[in-house]
Amino acid sequence: MSPVAPDPIRVLLYSHDSVGLGHIRRNLALAHALSGQLPRLTGREVTGMLVTGVEHGVELHPPAGFDVVGLPGVRKAGGGYRPRHVQVPMADLTDLRGGMLRAVVRGFGPDLVVVDRHAFGVDGELRGALQDLRERRPETTVVLGLREVLDEPEAVAREWARLGDLSRVRALFDEVWVYGDERVHDIRRSGELPAELHDLVHYTGYLATGRHWVPEQEPTPQPYLLTMVGGGSDGMALCRTAAAAPVPAGYRHVVVTGPQMAGPAHREIERLAGPRTRVVTSVPDGLATIRGARAVVAMAGYNTVNEVMSTRTPALLVPRELPRKEQLIRAESLARAGAADLIRQEDLTPGRLGAWLAGAVHRTQPRSGLNLRGLAGVARRAAHLTGSRALTKEYSVVAG
Repeated sequence: MSPVAPDPIRVLLYSHDSVGLGHIRRNLALAHALSGQLPRLTGREVTGMLVTGVEHGVELHPPAGFDVVGLPGVRKAGGGYRPRHVQVPMADLTDLRGGMLRAVVRGFGPDLVVVDRHAFGVDGELRGALQDLRERRPETTVVLGLREVLDEPEAVAREWARLGDLSRVRALFDEVWVYGDERVHDIRRSGELPAELHDLVHYTGYLATGRHWVPEQEPTPQPYLLTMVGGGSDGMALCRTAAAAPVPAGYRHVVVTGPQMAGPAHREIERLAGPRTRVVTSVPDGLATIRGARAVVAMAGYNTVNEVMSTRTPALLVPRELPRKEQLIRAESLARAGAADLIRQEDLTPGRLGAWLAGAVHRTQPRSGLNLRGLAGVARRAAHLTGSRALTKEYSVVAG
């Protein structure tokens, strides 16, 4: 008889998704990495669930063997959360989302759960599902995944305080993965992570090298420069400046306003654009577009920054500074490390941006000194936690 194939590793990735696409994009990158690498590391296939509250209409591309569970949407409002679409009290929507989460976790029976950024989700919606999982499947590994910068320590301290006694976090989470390089920014030293959780931390490296991407089917006319603002809900100011910036001779400038920028705002950007600037709502694959560009201008959201850092393309970061300082802290840290250039929004003009573009097309920006192999690091850590076979090769955590 043929040997029976082992059961696949079941992975559940949760993101609450209230603003932008950062959380789900991070989890999609993890899903592709785990799907592609865990079978080699463990001898077992992978299947999974991406649980997300992302705006409907946004096209997601999960790997084979993964499905997507969409939660009713929420948005930030008045210092808290409100329903994005349905007209019900927020408490009712939280109960609904929480019930869906308990059903998915109980029915799927994951071996590994990775929670993006917010330990208990929106208004504690995930706590019941995690408590139920601990009782029913204590062997399941539960991980809190954090980007390498959270926010100013004072602001983050208030968030941690709202979770209550941190022993509850320790009871439900086995590890904390930080998706960055501690030599560039260490949330333990900055005060962004409570001391009670420091021993749970594993730095994976930036989720940069090895990101899933699809080559452009209709390549952008070469050579071109690129401005991107992520989802676009908060990118109006940068897009306005970029559209009006002079374009170096021999180049075109592509400005991507993002699928979440309002229609009137997008049309205003189009009106500001010169003859060699093309304004589009989105591109089929952001990483493919970045890889083809001679220079990139972007806000400093985690995912876009990581996609840029997987290349040697010069990057100018123009971070958002409200309501969080996260992007500014990230941009300053990477500028100190020589991985990107920085101009603050208040200092940016079309002329200054045009001058930066004119200089950037004549150089590259190597980033070989940073740990950019976080996706491989996550896969190795997941393999270890899910009972992998011994690995025969030593893994280098510093990208070459």
